[in-house]
Amino acid sequence: MLHFIDVILPIPVENLFTYVITEAESDFIKPGMRVAVPFGKTKVYTAIVKRIHNTPPEIYEAKQIQQILDEYPIVTEAQLRLWDWMANYYLCTVGDVMRASLPNAFILESETLISKNKDKVINDTDLRDDEFLIYEALQHQSSLRIQDIVDIVDRKQVFPIIKRLLEKEAIVVEEEVFEKYKPKLVKYVKLQNQHTTQEGLQKLLEELSRAPKQRDVVMSLFQLSAKTKKAIKVSELVEASGASASIIKSLIDKSVLEEYFIQTDRIEYNGEASEASKVLNLEQTEALSQIKTTFETHQVTLLHGVTSSGKTEVYVKLIEEVLKTGKQVLYLLPEIALTTQLVNRLQIYFGEQVAVFHSKYSAHERVEVWNNVLYNSSKAQVVLGARSSIFLPFNALGLIIVDEEHEQSFKQFDPAPRYHARDTAVVLAHIHGSKTLLGSATPSLESYFNVQQGKYGLVEITKRYNNVLMPDIELIDVKDKQKRKLMTGHFSDRMIQVMAETLEEGHQIILFQNRRGFSPIVECKTCGHAPECPNCDVSLTYHSYRNQLRCHYCGYNMAMPLKCQACGDTSLDTKGFGTEQIEEEVKVLFPKHKTGRMDLDTTRGKYGYEKIITAFEQQEMDILVGTQMLTKGLDFRNVALVGIMNADNLLNFPDFRAHERSYQLLSQVSGRAGRTEKQGKVLIQTYNPFHNILQQVSTNNYQAMYKEQMDDRYNFKYPPVYRLIRVTLKHKDFNRVNMASIWLGKAFRQVFGDYVLGPVDPPVARIRNQFHKNILIKIPSKQSLGGTKKAIVKINSSFMNVKDFRSVRLILNVDAY
Repeated sequence: MLHFIDVILPIPVENLFTYVITEAESDFIKPGMRVAVPFGKTKVYTAIVKRIHNTPPEIYEAKQIQQILDEYPIVTEAQLRLWDWMANYYLCTVGDVMRASLPNAFILESETLISKNKDKVINDTDLRDDEFLIYEALQHQSSLRIQDIVDIVDRKQVFPIIKRLLEKEAIVVEEEVFEKYKPKLVKYVKLQNQHTTQEGLQKLLEELSRAPKQRDVVMSLFQLSAKTKKAIKVSELVEASGASASIIKSLIDKSVLEEYFIQTDRIEYNGEASEASKVLNLEQTEALSQIKTTFETHQVTLLHGVTSSGKTEVYVKLIEEVLKTGKQVLYLLPEIALTTQLVNRLQIYFGEQVAVFHSKYSAHERVEVWNNVLYNSSKAQVVLGARSSIFLPFNALGLIIVDEEHEQSFKQFDPAPRYHARDTAVVLAHIHGSKTLLGSATPSLESYFNVQQGKYGLVEITKRYNNVLMPDIELIDVKDKQKRKLMTGHFSDRMIQVMAETLEEGHQIILFQNRRGFSPIVECKTCGHAPECPNCDVSLTYHSYRNQLRCHYCGYNMAMPLKCQACGDTSLDTKGFGTEQIEEEVKVLFPKHKTGRMDLDTTRGKYGYEKIITAFEQQEMDILVGTQMLTKGLDFRNVALVGIMNADNLLNFPDFRAHERSYQLLSQVSGRAGRTEKQGKVLIQTYNPFHNILQQVSTNNYQAMYKEQMDDRYNFKYPPVYRLIRVTLKHKDFNRVNMASIWLGKAFRQVFGDYVLGPVDPPVARIRNQFHKNILIKIPSKQSLGGTKKAIVKINSSFMNVKDFRSVRLILNVDAY
């Protein structure tokens, strides 16, 4: 009887592929293991085994697998179920989900190797010069990589040469699979056995009497061994003896010392859990008991606690209880900046049980966290991470906490799968039979709507920790200040006055401007020309620290021109302002105080966030200027003032969620002020102080905002009342994308009628030389979601069969908000 396996390939193909295996292999292979399989003519892929069976494929002849890569499954059964749900719900392939889930180091890559054909004798005269160079190199080497050939012939395009050599049968081409993950080995040293006795050591020291430095090394090693009773690292020995690594190497060569390696994790926490968790106050204790009660009747509970109400301490108590039952906890955060601050807090309570997982980690570090979670290691009982950590292979998941659940960063926009981590976390918890706790000071309308519908439980904390007062919010009318000439740069007289008072009292200030760079537009005063990106339909942003204009969509940059490119005049003016300009103005206004900036430009490195947050926490900076990175749950004890430089660019955004997002962002950034005894102050500069959202923020009235926004959503048929699927078409030819979008819009209207909007141009209609068109499909609550998706997939297949539209890229984005 033949045995077969169905495998998931890390490429966007709809179906699983079947391969034939031997009986011995079928006894060994289990779902979730990796196998290397041939695919297409020459490719080799790493695939995940989904199913083992005895049914041969009907359409094609099953190939044999190349090799089994694991001894145990690295993907759990629960993960495979989650992958299927994601592929089905978010309209992508399981291969897309696999590619997003697995650390890159797990997906082995094949590399093309060129070797000499030993069965055929080739005359040198039959070969051209460039062919001869490669053939001669193969006389001395068994095989060459493509990159080696590029170096030999000094040309980028080497495939025509390889093709000619293949036609002459001079070479053969193979694919070699290689492992990307390399464990970290730490070098240790010890004395050779013959020197460990007292006489042996005495004899050795006499022999080394003429080499005092080597003798010092041996003495240092002896003292360290006696003191610590542990294995001694080479780095420790170098530090203790003051000798160089070359002296230690010569002792190894002389067989005095013996070197050996121990595999270790790249990220280790060396401290102990040094504190018991804090005693909860009355409101927190009440909230904790309510959460436990709602968990009895609901799978998901929303914790709505005002900023600085001590939600984290409630989470810590819940985590403690789950850990006592021997289960794992996943703690999801929207932003890497937040993880750096929370890691320190959680490690004080849970020590090395805390593992961290996010995109700034290297491929090797991710593999180590993956393995620790898979084998339920003591190092990964509490996993703290950004959205990608929902893909980790949990074995015993007891609780998922989604902190700041309203955040847009939980949604993945590109590439597929375009999932929302909060919604996926709810499904993941359901698969594991565990509970989900969503926490926020400004819940998303979707979550609060689910509470009203009875799907989620609700627990509220209405007071700040220690009964600290909510910040006092003051709106400043910029239009009025400009009329009365009371503005200095972008600062009103009131803002400057309160900043000076705050600094005098020894407190810190946060200034929020949701735009990085110096200014978004550079304009010629004479002809009005503004430099635009050649690849996108956006103006270039001026960055003064590099003196260049940059595109924030595709990364294109150019030096700041000295004169107008259109008319040649030298009078160039900057319009609008970003974090850089605010930082410069603050330095002029308050030269004696230290100013820092936190945006995408200053947090590039792995520890970029950490450095800025730590410096601000330790009060090395007095004023911190930043973008929305600053708004997400960071806890600075000494901040007494938050200044919002321009609230209007948030409110006037072409998106149905603009007002909800503005409320959340402004409330969150306001919540950074006055987190200890003194009441904080928030100043909001705006041209429209009577705007409803600003009034609701200033009175901290979430209910009024929710009611007003839900009325709009009902009237205009938007989420959470209706579901949304956005279809985006992309192509470099405007006419083609236009024709394709009109065809697709008509096809959708025939099925869904008036619930289809578009096609329309998005706010930025061209990005990276690709023209975009959007079509929105609204799905009423009574309409079957599964049936709708089937219809969309069917129309999508018909669209791809139209010859003219095949080159148009189609992107389906479910819940695209």
